[in-house]
Amino acid sequence: MFGVVLNQVRLIPTGDFSYLEFLTPGVLAQSVLFISIFYGITIVWERDLGIVQKFLVSPSSRIALVTGKALSAGLRSLSQALIVYLLAIAIGVSLDLRPLSILMVAVTVVIGAAIFATLSLIIACLVKTRERFMGIGQMITMPLFFASNAIYPISIMPQWLQVIALGNPLTYMVDALRDLMIVGWVTEFGLALDFVVMIAFALVLILIASRLYPRVGY
Repeated sequence: MFGVVLNQVRLIPTGDFSYLEFLTPGVLAQSVLFISIFYGITIVWERDLGIVQKFLVSPSSRIALVTGKALSAGLRSLSQALIVYLLAIAIGVSLDLRPLSILMVAVTVVIGAAIFATLSLIIACLVKTRERFMGIGQMITMPLFFASNAIYPISIMPQWLQVIALGNPLTYMVDALRDLMIVGWVTEFGLALDFVVMIAFALVLILIASRLYPRVGY
């Protein structure tokens, strides 16, 4: 059974790089996704404790409140990046350890976490209960992960799944991380496009969440 799995892994086209090098940025992106997508449950807790109502009567704008929560999720996700880096170094992955590359990886992680944390916040504002939120969060997490390039290239996906993957922000996050983390890797979409797409997703979701955020207080 293990031999069959190993042969299937070898069949995945990763160019001149090992599958382990291909997979490492995907593991980091997965960690960020799984942490951030459930960040919205804190909003439900804050509502139950009466904290949200205090935020809503403060002079802070709704956009500032949502952006602050999104950045908070991003900063928390940096610990996952540190763990992945340490494990990758331990198993011999060829990581780009230049300070600028590491800094850009941190920026990518923060933006990616902000995207999924804000999506989580939107869900929390709509469903308002912990039980519904957890159910929806679990329902969308795996499709987001598997409909991306985190564990296999887009080129080997069915045509319909490629279309979905190209509309998935996780795809662009993984693409940017591979270019920044792995020595010699060349980004598939271009680093500039990756960041444009991620920032656009983050801004749109923050605007939507800022409109919905008052609803969670009622």
